[in-house]
Amino acid sequence: MANRPNVIIILSDDQGYGDFSCHGNPVVRTPNFDRLYGESIRFEDFHVTPMCTPTRGQIMSGLDSLRNGATSVCGGRSFLRRGIPTMADIFLANGYRTGLFGKWHLGESYPFRPEYRGFEETLYFPSATITCAPDHWNNDYFDDTYRHNGIPQAYTGYCTDVFFAEAMQWMQHCQAEGQPFFTYLATGADHMPYYVPDHYRDPYRHLDLDLASFFGMVANYDENMGKLEDFLEQRGLRENTLVIFMTDNGAVVSADLYNAGMRGGKCSLYHGGHRVPCFVRWPAGQLRAPGAIEQPAQCQDLLPTLIDLCALEGGGKYDGVSLAGVLRDEQALLADRMLVVQYGEPSAWQSTVIWGSWQLLWGVELYNLADDPGQQRNIAEQHPDIVQQMRRHYEQWWEGLGENVSAWEGISVGNDAENPVRLSSIDWRGPIFWYQTQIRGLKDANGEPSCINGPWNLQVERDGDYEIALRRWPTEADAPITGSLPTFIPTDTAFMNTPMPPAENPQRCWIWTSATPEYGKALPINSARCRIGEFDQSIPVAAADKAALFHMPLQAGTTTLQTWFYDKDGKEISGAFYVDVRRMG
Repeated sequence: MANRPNVIIILSDDQGYGDFSCHGNPVVRTPNFDRLYGESIRFEDFHVTPMCTPTRGQIMSGLDSLRNGATSVCGGRSFLRRGIPTMADIFLANGYRTGLFGKWHLGESYPFRPEYRGFEETLYFPSATITCAPDHWNNDYFDDTYRHNGIPQAYTGYCTDVFFAEAMQWMQHCQAEGQPFFTYLATGADHMPYYVPDHYRDPYRHLDLDLASFFGMVANYDENMGKLEDFLEQRGLRENTLVIFMTDNGAVVSADLYNAGMRGGKCSLYHGGHRVPCFVRWPAGQLRAPGAIEQPAQCQDLLPTLIDLCALEGGGKYDGVSLAGVLRDEQALLADRMLVVQYGEPSAWQSTVIWGSWQLLWGVELYNLADDPGQQRNIAEQHPDIVQQMRRHYEQWWEGLGENVSAWEGISVGNDAENPVRLSSIDWRGPIFWYQTQIRGLKDANGEPSCINGPWNLQVERDGDYEIALRRWPTEADAPITGSLPTFIPTDTAFMNTPMPPAENPQRCWIWTSATPEYGKALPINSARCRIGEFDQSIPVAAADKAALFHMPLQAGTTTLQTWFYDKDGKEISGAFYVDVRRMG
């Protein structure tokens, strides 16, 4: 074990390829990222999926998102399938200490939580971002409550500072015990809402508020990268620590300012949605000299690569391939292959196929990025042979996913490992309420009033008597179902009293929806209904009730749960945004 490297994977959120000065951004300054860029082997044509969860699942499993089940960020599709070994599982089995700091986004309850997927030390927030529906109520990036090894714990400081500091403290502890470590530092920055200590906005005040705030978050992140570098040097860890830095998808708010000439951003199947930076540095690893590798690679390649570089045992069959050869030898080349980028609700042809400089989108649009990096000229008609070959590869790939490609992973309830289990509206299978601001105001992404509801997919683990508690507010808010809550004023008040941008710009609407303070309005809820399996019952709701309680027997197996709140006239108001499911006895 003495010669095996420590490993740190650093994953920033919603930071596009162009959001670095080393990649030509004319505004933002990133000196510490630039230093890492200069010291690293860089995969210049590196691909993820264009959204958070699928990228994270592919990193952890080495499998395409449609194979591992974590295909989307919400709606019951954000869970890495049971039984798939993770990168952390493999490192742990090989004698490494394993730690996660920041964002997991592959499931918030047993058996999906990181504590059950190979991580010994965990400090994270649930779901997509701080301020999401399942996050600790009234978190706002400052002095928040996170889950430390599954237990809520309050921390002092700005979120990115906390995650970096806690990760470094844990790595120091591992070093003191003489144990190699695998650190997954996947922060919540630079995801909306763009809350940041105000002074980081100072160099960018001439820009729109959201863009100035985003670049402020990038600047804070860069500062923390410098602190991490100092830590590694001071502790004598730098030489034998393998550092990988990457981001999870393309640009969001910054794409219009600078996108390195690429078309598309987050969620897009065009190049700008899934091409991201990937820097690899290991000074003692006898790797090739720092510089660029131009062949296409993807995040599924990281797990088999690390298995090779760290001489780990217990690997399996992966959709990715090992990049160890090209990292060690400047003359080596990867075997010719095609890559598939696809995410979301499983549906054929909702994809990009990559073959060298060729990209085929939706099976019908063909681009050659060698002479058209902005993907402006669809040349499918001029190259039918290329289209046919790429379509054939995709068809074989799709067929290889098997008939279970659309199968749901239900949320486990009734297991002793976690009882009760809290559900939230972000995992409804239908339309969802994403942010706590939406739950407070009952408003959609455009700020319009909304009645919203949907079912949860459940996996009942054991036969038994169950209690299901329907709530408007989470338990920590400590408020009646029908009651109001005062407007929560975040620590960063920059977005207060600023008008929402026009609705035709959906990304900016989401920024304001997630960041603008909202009054927790009272609702005229008079009754509640719960339907699960054959059980379907309604009960009255009193003004002082904090939960509407239902009791029923359930049998082990898969099922769906849906809830309703009604007014006195029987008109639906919404579903319950929070539900606690407890097996009794």
